[in-house]
Amino acid sequence: MQTTFTPEQLTNPGTQRANEILRTCVHCGFCTATCPTYQVLGDELDSPRGRIYLIKDMLENERKPDEKTVKHIDRCLSCLACMTTCPSGVHYMHLVDHAREYINEHYDRPLMDRLLRWTLARILPYPNRFRLALGAAKLGRPLKRFMPDPRLKAMLEMAPRDIPSPSRNDRPQTFPAQGQKIKRVALMTGCAQRALNTDINDATIRILRRHGVEVVVAKGAGCCGALTHHMGKTEESHGSAAANIRAWVKEIEGDGLDAIVINTSGCGTTVKDYGHMFRNDALAEDAAKVSALAMDVSEVLEQLDLQGEAEPLRVAYHAACSLQHGQQIKDTPKALLRKAGFKVVEPQNGHLCCGSAGTYNLMQPEISGELKARKVETLEATHPDIISAGNIGCMMQIGSATEVPIVHTVELLDWATGGPKPRALVAEDA
Repeated sequence: MQTTFTPEQLTNPGTQRANEILRTCVHCGFCTATCPTYQVLGDELDSPRGRIYLIKDMLENERKPDEKTVKHIDRCLSCLACMTTCPSGVHYMHLVDHAREYINEHYDRPLMDRLLRWTLARILPYPNRFRLALGAAKLGRPLKRFMPDPRLKAMLEMAPRDIPSPSRNDRPQTFPAQGQKIKRVALMTGCAQRALNTDINDATIRILRRHGVEVVVAKGAGCCGALTHHMGKTEESHGSAAANIRAWVKEIEGDGLDAIVINTSGCGTTVKDYGHMFRNDALAEDAAKVSALAMDVSEVLEQLDLQGEAEPLRVAYHAACSLQHGQQIKDTPKALLRKAGFKVVEPQNGHLCCGSAGTYNLMQPEISGELKARKVETLEATHPDIISAGNIGCMMQIGSATEVPIVHTVELLDWATGGPKPRALVAEDA
């Protein structure tokens, strides 16, 4: 794609990166076949290729974003299926992130839109606030039919039936390895996950310790910054990311780390991109170190000699977009489940998003709802005993629309190697 940015425009690092990405696009349209919003809406402007044209025009002309452009950019899930499909290697993730930052700085959103985004940015990255908000939403759910905005209704529907108490394991501390220590890792405990499902971190700590890994929860680490990053709130997202970088570098320079383990794949995609996010910052070197050490929990477990044997249950594996497209981890979780003794089945169109996508299910409930219905239909068609996923957002999204228990992959592997039966399966038995 030909671009016409001026030398002055290219002094901006974000614009310079956007120019590099735009020039790799050859207009082939392969991305439309795997774009969830294009599949649902059938509008070229709701495909990666269409959004690329809109972004190019907006940035080249330094144009104040109009309502049409913002609408189509906002509809993007950032599922990154287009990056898996693209034969030219267009790094759409960096392009759309820069476009969101530009929109956040130059577009005057309607009042309700601003309020919702401000509220989400002030609540979701903070586990205690989020837990309180979930309790309030649970109490307010009977009033959802009176909500004038479908996004408010979606927020009330989001609250789970049971809100777990805070886990002691999420506090800064070190968990010694059981037996001979072979690795030392930092566990990212996250933010929303700590309010929605404490079992995931608990299972991660158990299985790692049982296989000779010392696990540290670093003081000062918290939200990865993804939730605000995808809203274009760069200053806020970089603040969260910088806190993590400093906390983990302190551990690296102290007793050392073999990996930074992340069990929420949406966070993993972001942390692995810290090196790029901070490439022009004083933290550039430290950010690159952190990105190099960041690993999904399945990548770490693959390096260990997992011992155990599972009940031969039929597990439908849901591939989170941030794992299969964002991190290009596709076979590892399934191989681990099979090795543990589970029978793994996969749904049709497993490359398509479930519609969760961070805050997308709250900000775009109609499109998200359609994607959720399609995903649940294909998963249930495999007649599973359990659905497994590697991302809390996907688990909440899918779990709200099916009676099949949904469990994080690490919980199943923990169970198969000597840990307790996942709570979701215990509840199913009861």
